[in-house]
Amino acid sequence: MKQRKIPLRKCTGCNEMKNKKEMIRIVRNNEGVFSLDFHGKKPGRGAYICKSIECLNQAEKNKGLERSFKMSVDKAIYGELRKEFETYDGE
Repeated sequence: MKQRKIPLRKCTGCNEMKNKKEMIRIVRNNEGVFSLDFHGKKPGRGAYICKSIECLNQAEKNKGLERSFKMSVDKAIYGELRKEFETYDGE
């Protein structure tokens, strides 16, 4: 039996390659609204981050989201993502 390939994604904060299911997707939709996608199903351009707030802080520091989305990301957006991250229950 052929072994299935595990999809890997790079964290925009720590730059480590990890299993896609172990990460959270940050999505920018057609209207330009950013949100966290915990299940990987929302439509739009996406970037991946580890399930730790430290990686989100590191992504802000090293401008990881700016590179992923090829546009400037406002500080208020990082604040909104942090609030959304705090409500995440780990499922």
